[in-house]
Amino acid sequence: MIRPIPLLSLLVAAALAGCATQTPAPVAPAPTARPAEPVTPEVLFPEPAPEPVPEPATPTPPVTAPAGTPHPTGMPAFPAYPNEAAARAAVQRLLPGNVRDRAGWTNDIVNAFSALHLSYRADNFCAVMAIIEQESLWQADRAIPGLNQMVWKEIETRRQKYLIPKLVLDAALLKHSPNGRSYKDRIDSLRTEREMNDLFGDMIDELPYGKTLLAGKNPIRTGGPMQVSVAFAEQQAKYRPYPYPKKGTIRDEVFTRRGGIYFGTSILLDYPAPYSQMRYRFADFNAGRYASRNAAFQQAVARLSGRRLSADGDILSYDGGSAGASDTRAAVLSLAGRLGLSAGEIQRDLKLEKVGPFAGTPTYQRLFALADRQYGHQPRETLPQIQLTGPKIQRKITTAWFADRVEGRYRSCLARR
Repeated sequence: MIRPIPLLSLLVAAALAGCATQTPAPVAPAPTARPAEPVTPEVLFPEPAPEPVPEPATPTPPVTAPAGTPHPTGMPAFPAYPNEAAARAAVQRLLPGNVRDRAGWTNDIVNAFSALHLSYRADNFCAVMAIIEQESLWQADRAIPGLNQMVWKEIETRRQKYLIPKLVLDAALLKHSPNGRSYKDRIDSLRTEREMNDLFGDMIDELPYGKTLLAGKNPIRTGGPMQVSVAFAEQQAKYRPYPYPKKGTIRDEVFTRRGGIYFGTSILLDYPAPYSQMRYRFADFNAGRYASRNAAFQQAVARLSGRRLSADGDILSYDGGSAGASDTRAAVLSLAGRLGLSAGEIQRDLKLEKVGPFAGTPTYQRLFALADRQYGHQPRETLPQIQLTGPKIQRKITTAWFADRVEGRYRSCLARR
């Protein structure tokens, strides 16, 4: 006999507005023919040490961004605007004509660049704007059609699975929440992820056993105008202090325009990635930092090992949150003799796959040297092959589709210069 479970256990599974899941597509080992055109070789950039940002008294930027830094190999050189005033004027020109509150968006974009010490350049501004346009169409808290129906459908599925009497469930959801409305009413009127996040926060704080059953299990994983990962934002705030006065938690700040842009800009631009095109950063934004670099590494491994691998940008498996065994790791280990490396040395290097210095490890360097000798120069960047799925996704889309869509918006923005 299945025992009825507490109502709040059902509500954990009710919200469906989190990040899309990723299903990688397999990549067969490539043929042995030399490629017609080699890509630009990758240049190693050392991973910068975390740089603290002082807590400002007001939301205005505490510092002026540096004039500029050398651009990654293969990318066109865009001049840096000399100061904050010139940067604000440039952002105003680059914004699409239909954007409302242009001063507010400009302020939040430039402030994010200042706080992160990023160069004021048109390509950087347009990269951020392209993500905002793709993810939210310039709406700070965009409505999600049908969110309430999806939630009710999941609640009903769970109610039937665990034999919860409908009358009991209905009565529990009629309880008044802190804003004076019942939980049923709030679910019925759900429109945005921010509303869903607030709803779960109230359930955790107010309902019996809420903290026990729901604390740390809020299913809202992304939010804001750039659809920022809450987990990333919380981690970022641990080593780089959040530059604005907080009105709540870091999670709450993600759902604000200024916080969403700050953390989204950091994900997109605040790491050294020597890509030949901005579209690979866009792919990384969707699939994870260095996914485009790592997917190219996986393709080279597939050619050398003769194994069929998924070029998804995850060299190791992260089931349960920690790095572990994977098909790619097994394939690299099978090449240990040809690489002149021990299994321990390879595993040590592969653990660096999520940071810049991985490209300087013996495993990375020797594997590409071997692949280049055998097959001609191999690309050091490629779009990860990932199928995106989730309750908000109604058609077949991939990380490559996302990167290409954002790339089109990026080019339109640059044309407005």
